[in-house]
Amino acid sequence: MKNRIQNILLAPLGWMLHLLAFMPWWWIWLNSDVLYFLIYHVVGYRRKVVHQNLVECFPEKSEEEIKRIEKQFYLNFTDYFFETIKMLHISEEEMKRRMVFTNPDYLNDSVCGGQNVMLYASHYFNWEWMTSASLCFNEEAASVKNPLFGQAYHPLENQWFDRFFLRLRSRFTQCVSSAEILRTMLKAKLDKRPMVLGFLSDQHPLPGHNGYICRFLNHPTAIINGTEAIARKLGMKVGYFHVRKIKRGYYECTFDHFCDNAAEQPKDAATAWYAQVLEQQIKDDPAGWLWTHKRWKRPVTLPEDQPQQQ
Repeated sequence: MKNRIQNILLAPLGWMLHLLAFMPWWWIWLNSDVLYFLIYHVVGYRRKVVHQNLVECFPEKSEEEIKRIEKQFYLNFTDYFFETIKMLHISEEEMKRRMVFTNPDYLNDSVCGGQNVMLYASHYFNWEWMTSASLCFNEEAASVKNPLFGQAYHPLENQWFDRFFLRLRSRFTQCVSSAEILRTMLKAKLDKRPMVLGFLSDQHPLPGHNGYICRFLNHPTAIINGTEAIARKLGMKVGYFHVRKIKRGYYECTFDHFCDNAAEQPKDAATAWYAQVLEQQIKDDPAGWLWTHKRWKRPVTLPEDQPQQQ
């Protein structure tokens, strides 16, 4: 009964979002600018959290620099929202123009060679468009029988929003619930299906899971290590979606490479590499990361063998 009421109440929102997805880009950017003004200057959505995160992560930066990054982050944040809505109806051709993968052979050669790939991803703008990596397959890779090209996702509590975002995220890739991902991958391996899986891994682990603890952005930080555990178990090639914003509505992504077989690497090596790559990316362009989360609300202690300095 509750879900039926939610469906009725939220149906007009769905119609409005579908209509918005058909609007031209100039209209999209106008709406984004208005939303930026409202959430940053009027409502102040999580401004204290964002500001505190930036100050703690970049103590060497002046207040003026922090404010500049903060404003650019919120502009990226509202652009991300509307760009994501655009995924409802954006064509494959336009998506390929707006999200360019610089080294598509990284995936093509892997799929054609029967090599399974685990790709780390982070909440770095625009992470939703990274799913269009399937569009960079060449003719040979696209002809491979029944590959598993997908991403792990956490179902939302609200069923209407869960269905809505699942539809968005399934435009170019298969979404697999995090509760089913390992089982799905093990079955794919037994069936000899080539796999390319993306995992968002920059959030802190769930309570009760320590993760890999390292110094990250001036904080002792617990990084999710379940991604590495799966890659090691299945002997997967490991890389990273390295996204860079070129200009408004245009991105470039390069597949950074770590190893050809995670099972041959020391424990925590892949997670440590990912943390270093992500940290450097954030330092290069801080406004690109998602700063609205309280990422260090559960403090952890740095192991004695980890360096204490930045």
